[in-house]
This record gives sequence, C-alpha cells and structure tokens, in this order.
Amino acid sequence: MCVHNAGRSQMAAAFLTHLSAGRVEVRSAGSAPAETVNPAVIEAMAEARIDLSAEVPKVLTIEAVQASDVVITMGRGDACPVFPGKQYRDWKLDDPAGQGVEAVRSIRDEIEASVRTLPCVKGYKTERSEGEPPSTAMQELGITLPL
Repeated sequence: MCVHNAGRSQMAAAFLTHLSAGRVEVRSAGSAPAETVNPAVIEAMAEARIDLSAEVPKVLTIEAVQASDVVITMGRGDACPVFPGKQYRDWKLDDPAGQGVEAVRSIRDEIEASVRTLPCVKGYKTERSEGEPPSTAMQELGITLPL
C-alpha cells in the first residue's frame, strides 16, 4: 500500500506476483489513488520484463486489509487500518512521483530486494550479473513455494 498506488506498491505487487509464480494472492492499493500508474514506473518495470501498462491504481479498502495476512505499507502506515492478527511492515522507500526513469530504477531495485526478503519468495536466485535486468535473475522458478 502507498498513497497513490501509482508507483511503489505497483512495483512491489508485480515483483511479488512474479517471484511467487502467482502462488501468493497480492493486493495493491492506495489511500488516495492516482488516475494512472506513473509512466516512469511502467518504463522501469518493462526493463525488468514486467508489464504494468494495463494496471490501474486502486483505492485501499477495509475489506482488502481484513483479507490480508501481511500488510506492507510504503511510508504511509498511518493511513492503513490496523486489525489484530495481521502482520504489518512499513518499507521506507523514496516516492517515484515526479522522478525520471533513472531515479525510478534505484527505487525499483530496492523494492525488488525488499520483496526477496519475504518468506514466500526466499530460495530464488538473488544475485544478478552486472547489467542483467532484475527479471532475468528471477527466471529460476523451479522451487515449490508454500501455498
């Protein structure tokens, strides 16, 4: 979850979906969604061979939080409802809003590294060769993840 659901949370959701080979139900939302996903984010993720061009920012709902086991906020944990029994994490990340693709690349890479720390994706290849796009390093999908 982030404010506009147009950058950080879109990238995190895409990486988690990709790294978990779709075995994790991922929700991405914002407290004040933008009209569209940030074009620099779409471009940076395309470089990682992940297509966000069809994604649309969504509003955060209480039901989405209630249905989640883990809620990850991106600097806006105060806007997220808190329910007992849920696991909350707040990732402090720069906001890609208004930044060019150069700046977004480093945010993208930091998000990828954070997603890789989640137990549902551990075990995948984590190192990339210099210059290798992130998703190339993610192609080793021969590991069965817990459902």
